[in-house]
Amino acid sequence: MTPSAPQQVKEDLERLVPLLEAAYLKPFAQGEAPSLAQAMRYSLEAGGKRIRPVLCMLSAEAVGAAPEAALSCAVALEYIHTYSLIHDDLPAMDDDDLRRGKPTCHVVFGEGPAILAGDGLLTEAFTVLASDATLPPSRRVDALQVLGEAAGWRGMVGGQALDLEGEARTRAGEPVGLSELALIHRLKTGALLRASMELGAIAGNATREDRAALRAAGEAMGLAFQIQDDILDATSTEAAMGKRVGKDEGRGKITYPLLLGLAGARKALQEATERARCLLLSLPNPHSLTALATYLSERSA
Repeated sequence: MTPSAPQQVKEDLERLVPLLEAAYLKPFAQGEAPSLAQAMRYSLEAGGKRIRPVLCMLSAEAVGAAPEAALSCAVALEYIHTYSLIHDDLPAMDDDDLRRGKPTCHVVFGEGPAILAGDGLLTEAFTVLASDATLPPSRRVDALQVLGEAAGWRGMVGGQALDLEGEARTRAGEPVGLSELALIHRLKTGALLRASMELGAIAGNATREDRAALRAAGEAMGLAFQIQDDILDATSTEAAMGKRVGKDEGRGKITYPLLLGLAGARKALQEATERARCLLLSLPNPHSLTALATYLSERSA
């Protein structure tokens, strides 16, 4: 009997997250700046769903490789995601004091150390991936390029900049439309989720067709993930989310529920999820990824 999507995701997390957690703290066990390492470890150990590294390892499995083949990519993704959360939470950005149910990095360690902790995680991501001798050099370079583009100003950082600009325009009474919101989400959230799946394809030595399918599915899943985030911010509780909710509207942030209404946002979420699931069906072993796509669209935190 085929497991339900939540059961399949639970089983996959139980076998894959320990692989990640056995590896991702090793670089910070010793070094010349122990206080900085403590701040980085604090944010890495704060919990979270580990969606990006799990997507990466599942993508490698989906094209017939072992999850360990994508482990350095998975670790690098978690470093970059965690760095982005540290910087997003800063007073100059989203000004959050709670993340994953714990005080944010700058609240515990101060703003300067938090900025440096994010910088350290960002750069360590590329060190870990560049040092993976199990990946052939050509694929290693390919992976570094994909990761750099997704994390940089043409990806996540650019999306954050556009998001800040959009907030300022909204507060000034200027309209921000659906196409602009889609671009912000495609860059800010979607780029790293898309890269997670494409990196799994690279690590798994996927065919050109399977890599393209994973990249396109990652794009759709990234959109679905962000729409669900918008919906949860409008409808969930702080206790359920482990962070402040309802803050988007207060900051002038444009969201899918604001532009489309909750019913329209849920319809857009369903369409993006179904697009991802259809794209994944062409892969040799798509079941775990399609289950995760369903789970992410239905999550409550």
